[in-house]
Amino acid sequence: MDKILVIGAGGQLGQCLKTVASRRGITEIVFPSETDANILNQAGLQDLLSKEQPAFVINCAAYTAVDKAEDEVELAKAVNETGAANLAIACAANGSTLIHVSTDFVFEGNEVKLLLEDDIAHPINVYGQTKLDGEKAVIALLKSHFILRTSWLYSEYANNFVKTMLKLGADRDELNIIADQVGTPTYAIDLANAIFDVIESCSDAYGIYHYSNEGVTSWFDFAKAIFDISETAVKVNPIPGSAYPTKAIRPAFSVMDKSKIKNTFNLTIPYWRNSLVECIQKLKENNN
Repeated sequence: MDKILVIGAGGQLGQCLKTVASRRGITEIVFPSETDANILNQAGLQDLLSKEQPAFVINCAAYTAVDKAEDEVELAKAVNETGAANLAIACAANGSTLIHVSTDFVFEGNEVKLLLEDDIAHPINVYGQTKLDGEKAVIALLKSHFILRTSWLYSEYANNFVKTMLKLGADRDELNIIADQVGTPTYAIDLANAIFDVIESCSDAYGIYHYSNEGVTSWFDFAKAIFDISETAVKVNPIPGSAYPTKAIRPAFSVMDKSKIKNTFNLTIPYWRNSLVECIQKLKENNN
């Protein structure tokens, strides 16, 4: 396989890419430190890509603190838009293909329908807007790009909803979880596998693709599944989002249609609950 460079290697998806690369026997892959691969340092990125000469660059670096972004607008914009632009420019100069990870939060999510790649994106929070602006920058600056929008990412690495629920469930008897926000959890290991499948396809079908696990659920049902699978005894109460106001508004329904990525790359996507079982099993093994 041609050489791959991972930006944001220390984050959740970066760690999953490292795990999956090892499982798949992918050795021509570089995971530079954040210092060496700072997406806000245009000259540094140019130097890094010039030195490594990767055929593919995977961008996992992002500002993802959805509520904090409402206050830290400039920082979110710098990382998610300017950083993406910097990387696209460096890729263009070095002839590299960019795989850029984006989000379902580019959509308003006010309609119960499966979201297609060419549906109008209309973000309702700062995080979503900066990610959409990052997509637009990549599209404008680099022809050879794959933009993968994903949703509700979790894994055995870093901080995420699954690990938070398991921690809270161990400490509390009862939890209130929002039941009127609907989407699809995505196991970051599955997304990492899909990214390598795209790379190995040697396809030039550039553009935007949707990738999450299969199926549909609410945060309440997701939490219930986490506790059921992990055999954690905690009472979970469904509440409306209005009962738990957050600084950033979330899409009410952001289930994405995955037909395009499945058909283009002949992918089989796991069902969300099956992947959750796998993740919780890994977490149990890591704790033993």
